[in-house]
Formats: sequence, structure tokens, C-alpha cells
Amino acid sequence: MASISAARRARVHAPWSAAAWRDTVFVASGVPLQFAGWLILGFFWMLWTPVRVTPILILTAASLVLLLLALRPLTSWQRERCWAMLGLDIPRMPDFDDGRPWDALRNLRSPELWRVLQYHLLVGPFLALGGLTVIAAWASGLALATSGLYAWALSYTSPMSPFGHPTRFGVLTCVGVLLLVAAPWAAAGVRRVDARAAAALLGPDRARELERRVEDLAEKRASVVDAADIERRRIERDLHDGAQQRLVSLALNLGLARETLTGVPDDAMRVIVEAHEEAKEALTELRNLIRGLHPAVLEDRGLDAALSGVAARVPLPVRLRVEVEPRASSTVEAVAYFVVSEALTNVVRHARADEVDVSVARRGEVLRVTVRDDGVGGADPAAGTGLTGLARRVRSVDGTFRITSPAGGPTTVTVELPCAL
Repeated sequence: MASISAARRARVHAPWSAAAWRDTVFVASGVPLQFAGWLILGFFWMLWTPVRVTPILILTAASLVLLLLALRPLTSWQRERCWAMLGLDIPRMPDFDDGRPWDALRNLRSPELWRVLQYHLLVGPFLALGGLTVIAAWASGLALATSGLYAWALSYTSPMSPFGHPTRFGVLTCVGVLLLVAAPWAAAGVRRVDARAAAALLGPDRARELERRVEDLAEKRASVVDAADIERRRIERDLHDGAQQRLVSLALNLGLARETLTGVPDDAMRVIVEAHEEAKEALTELRNLIRGLHPAVLEDRGLDAALSGVAARVPLPVRLRVEVEPRASSTVEAVAYFVVSEALTNVVRHARADEVDVSVARRGEVLRVTVRDDGVGGADPAAGTGLTGLARRVRSVDGTFRITSPAGGPTTVTVELPCAL
């Protein structure tokens, strides 16, 4: 495999290969553009003569202004060169490329501007020297490799005749062949460095792009979470105002029929009683469902009142402490509510505990939720106790979820949530 790879590289970098000529044309075309920055800086200095008493400061300022105005077209031409010859697409930088040409004079603190200057004044000239080296290698290699042909064309008595100095022309020919062989490799190296430098300095900064992408994803994630919370509230409102009211009406009518109807056959009365009981159970289940979607008391009165209602429904002594002033965002409050509700449900179902301590406290921009029970412990999020879904809900708002549950207890669930999304 190594020999095959070496043979392939040799074919690609052969002097007659298309890749070799593409790389050569690419690096040669960059020479004038890469020297342009220093040529612009020296433009006004070339006009200076000792006779004219032109302040050096004015010359320097004029050169810098001209360079800043020329940065945008120079950068655009470099990107076009990379795209046309290498197929390398270097994205534009909105902070640098957009706006008017003279905006560069006002954005001297822009990181993009300094990265572009670094390419045109530092990296570019060295690449241009590399391009000139490649051109010189091709030219001198071609001249030396064919020097024997020129000598053979001369007369026998000429001092350039190979009959007079055959060793010299043999050595020159070998050197020329070596230069022709080395020129494609040199062109490929300069091309590779140029492409990487252009992508790194003339395009968006990868670190800043990643930061912006993370910010965009965080904003989109927060929007999705808020949209899901709004949708839960809408469903809760529709169920509360629609289906629940109809079930209440149905239960009242069945209860009224159950109490007032007389002379009804036993089978019919049994059906009415069963329907009444089923309606009441359905109403209870619907209320629990509505409360699980988004309790209205949470939005109206906050976490303290909502969690007090949850603690009152738990068939265990619950010590509740809530300190959340000022209130967190509604989405974070909903997550904290469901954390406590699900944790208490798990305690009732699995922990065999005698009492539970619940603490919800705001410390700066962090809402800390702690649920501790004195049960048997051994809680495992992978055992299907609802802890996995709870951790996923916490992570949806950039929160942290930790559980400590050694065998024999106690079990402590600790959640930290950002107060604002």
C-alpha cells in the first residue's frame, strides 16, 4: 500500500501532470496580489524626493488610508483566485465585507480587519516569495535541462561546444532535470500553505463562527422550549375550559338523576350509578392530566403556591421551603415544578420513605432544587423510574441534574437551573 501511495504521489507531482501546472499557475497568479499590500504602502514614498519637504507623517497616513481602502478588493480577488483555480470557497465576512469601502477606516478594532492585514502584509509576501521560487525553479530547470541542445547547435570550435566541456553540460543537464522534478513539489507545498492561510485569515474566524453557531442554537433551543411550554398551556386551557366543563356537567346530571329519579328499574339505576362513578373518575384523571401539563396556579401565584399544592397531595410528611424572589422565567419555573412533582411521585412509588425535604432557592442567576427522602435508596436512572426523562427535561434548559442514592438511603436529587433562558 505504501508503494502504491508513493507511486500515485509521483504521478500527481510529475512535471507534465495537470496538477503540477495547476499549482504552478495558482502560486504564480498570487504573486502580484500578495505583493500588492507592500506596493500600496510604498506608493507615496516612491513619490517623495528630498527637494519636497513633505512630512513623513502625512506620507505614512496616506499610505495606510490607501491600503485600508484597497483591502476589500484585494481580499475579494484572492477569494476568487482560490475558487477559480482550486474550487476552494472562502466565505465572506459580514463585519468586513458589508457596508461602504471606507468603513474599514472606522473599524480599526475589528478582528477581521487585522486578520486580513496579517495575510496581505505578513503571510502574503512570504507566499509571493515562494511563488517566485517556483517560477525560478521551472525557468532555470528548463534552461539548464536543455542547455546541451543549445551546445550541440553551436559550432565545433565554439567554447560552448559540448566536445570541449562534456562534463559541464552533463552536470548542468542533471541539475536542470532535478529542478524540473522538484518544481511541482514546491508548487504543491506553496499552494497548500496559501490555501490554508487564505481560508484561515480571509474567511470567518472558525472560533467566532462556532460561538455564533452555539448562540444561534441556544436561541433556537430556547424558542423551541418556550413554544412547547406555550403549547402545553394552550392544551391545558382548552381542556380546562372545554372537556373538563363538559365532564363536570355530565357528572352533575348523572348525580342529579341518581338522586332524584325514582321508580327506575334496578338495572337502569345500576347503569346510571356506574356512569356517574365513571364520569367522576374521568374528571379526576382529566384534572390530574391538566395539572401535569401546566398548572394554572403556577402561572398565577408562582412556585410556592404550586408546590404547596403538590406537597399537600403527597401521602407523606413533606417539609417545603421555597425562596424564589425575584421569580425565574416561566419555562424554568415549569421545569422546577415538574422536577419536584416527579421526584415526589418516585418517592411515593419506590422509596418507602417516612418523610421528604424539598428546597427550592434562588441564588443569583441559578435556581437550585433539592429533594431528599429517608427511603431505602438505590435509585437508578436506568431502571425506568422516570429519572431519565427528568434529567432530559432539565438539560433542555441548560440545567444540571445529579442524584445520590446509595443502598439503604437517603436519596438526594439536586437540580440547578438558569433563571433566564
